[in-house]
Amino acid sequence: MIAFISDIHSNLAALEAVLGDIRAKKIDEIVCLGDVVGYGPDPEACIDLLKDLKTVLLGNHDEAVLTGEASDFNLRARRAADWTRQRLSDNIHNDPLKQERWNFLERMESIRQEGNVTYVHGSPRNPTKEYVIPRDATNHGKMKDIFDQIPHLCFGGHTHLPGVFTEKFEFFSPQDLHNIYIPDSSKAFVNIGSVGQPRDGDIRACYATYDGESVVWRRVEYDVDKTVQKIHAIDALDRSLGDRLLEGH
Repeated sequence: MIAFISDIHSNLAALEAVLGDIRAKKIDEIVCLGDVVGYGPDPEACIDLLKDLKTVLLGNHDEAVLTGEASDFNLRARRAADWTRQRLSDNIHNDPLKQERWNFLERMESIRQEGNVTYVHGSPRNPTKEYVIPRDATNHGKMKDIFDQIPHLCFGGHTHLPGVFTEKFEFFSPQDLHNIYIPDSSKAFVNIGSVGQPRDGDIRACYATYDGESVVWRRVEYDVDKTVQKIHAIDALDRSLGDRLLEGH
């Protein structure tokens, strides 16, 4: 069984809760679909928990931290990326642990193919940046182009909105499916949701598991207030980045 996590966004409390849930379920393989950092207060600690995983993909916030290029971000996201980059890179040449964290970011792949299953942060067309949102289900041209690049299943994140897109141009939320999706021979794009910044109205951390037969979305409670207080204590991070965690939007 594989546990898919994504969009941690430097939320250590959420990540620790999810990793604890994964361990309790005795799941050995964890695949991270990107955005380990950005928005949140604990980039170093989140990297340290994930840097030994076999598969960690590059998200758009990870990329912005690496390159220093965040012109397509809104102001609060750009400020968070700049603060994260400074935290991770300042005096890096005199700090082996900082260098190790930076090397981890540099090693991130943008897309991975495992048999007939694709792993990506955004979409196969633009792995780090393209959003595939629920209303895109009716955008037949966009979805056909995406599905043309998927052998069977694709697991992604980026939007923080869990659910599944089908070849029949439908979108189903986990609630629609009672949290379980059973793939058939047709293609599907599965969004696994966000560990560190859920935006589907549920403030609990979200991740998904796949055992080759079914996808299950899982929600985990964590100490949201702890992360909110940390964000509020950092002047470079907009207070709204913490407030939104209390609302799930």
